[in-house]
Amino acid sequence: MLLTMEKILFLKSVPIFSGMTGEELMVLAEIVEEIEIKEGETVFRENDPGEDLFVIVRGKVNIIRSEGTPSEAIIAMLEERECFGEMSILDDEPRSATVRTAADTLLLKIQQDEFRELIREEPDVAFKVFRVFTRRLRNAQPEPELQQAPIQGSV
Repeated sequence: MLLTMEKILFLKSVPIFSGMTGEELMVLAEIVEEIEIKEGETVFRENDPGEDLFVIVRGKVNIIRSEGTPSEAIIAMLEERECFGEMSILDDEPRSATVRTAADTLLLKIQQDEFRELIREEPDVAFKVFRVFTRRLRNAQPEPELQQAPIQGSV
């Protein structure tokens, strides 16, 4: 079990929380729940209701789309200090993928309601997290192909 100070230091090293102040991290450290999951277990399934964000303290997880179908694919493997389930903190949509552990894994779980309460008390937290999310979205966008303008005939 992690001590509060260990949680604060760890959370500060996680990109989506790195811009938070010590006080904000203290509040966050108090609301996280530690969860240990054995290798090969499912954290949640695609289309499950989503209410929690998870941060990997140690271990690995696979992000899987279309689980159990012929088109099943591992679309990402996440490791220490990476998070998943972050979209469910912001919206009430179902999970967009299945997450299964690829090793024994220790997670910090942040429940949607508690995170939203933190944002109500410390609105700057939302902007710090949104900044990281938008950076991720921008980096995930494929580069537009350069289109060559048609060459006009000479006059």
